Amino acid sequence: MLDQDFFTNRPTERIAADLLGHELLYQGENGTVGGLIVETEAYLGDLDTAAHAFGHRKSSANAALFSEPGTLYFYTMRGLILMNLICQPAGTPQGVLLRAIQPTQGEAKMRELRPQPGEEVTNGPAKLTQALGVTNLQWNNVSLAESPFSITDQRRLIPQEIGTAPRVGVSAGAWQDRELRFYVAGNAYVSGMRKRYMNWATQGWLQA
Repeated sequence: MLDQDFFTNRPTERIAADLLGHELLYQGENGTVGGLIVETEAYLGDLDTAAHAFGHRKSSANAALFSEPGTLYFYTMRGLILMNLICQPAGTPQGVLLRAIQPTQGEAKMRELRPQPGEEVTNGPAKLTQALGVTNLQWNNVSLAESPFSITDQRRLIPQEIGTAPRVGVSAGAWQDRELRFYVAGNAYVSGMRKRYMNWATQGWLQA
């Protein structure tokens, strides 16, 4: 499992890119479910106009952002649950939003929890939490190591190419055009991936 050191000692945007190919697992009442991380977004705290902690704002809702690296930050947006990982030393409110995974374990159960065809099962941040069976914020502000979630300490697969783009839904402010979204190019489970760019043969992973 990834430890705190993974989430420090280098820029948060690098951490977001480095998470691609690691396997996210959740051990819950539905057994073990999860998949390879294929899309992330970095949020850079105080100066980032799209971040919850822009201007060093702190509240009960975003307190997890100021916690130790490797802490989970769950929040709701329009009634949907999103999952983030805190980066950098405590008090530096930066993090990575997990946007999409490619199912590897418990796929049948995930499709039962989120009965959508093909890649629609986990190709978005709220879609993946629904497919994992996350129904509340009980693991918010809990360290990854003390939660039922785990992320492999090594990449299971290596991306052929890591694509970058502006973050989804950030349409105003000085940071709207910053390319802080990272994804496995060609992977069908990346949100908004157009059919003509999907690599069905490899899903964007290097082959042995």
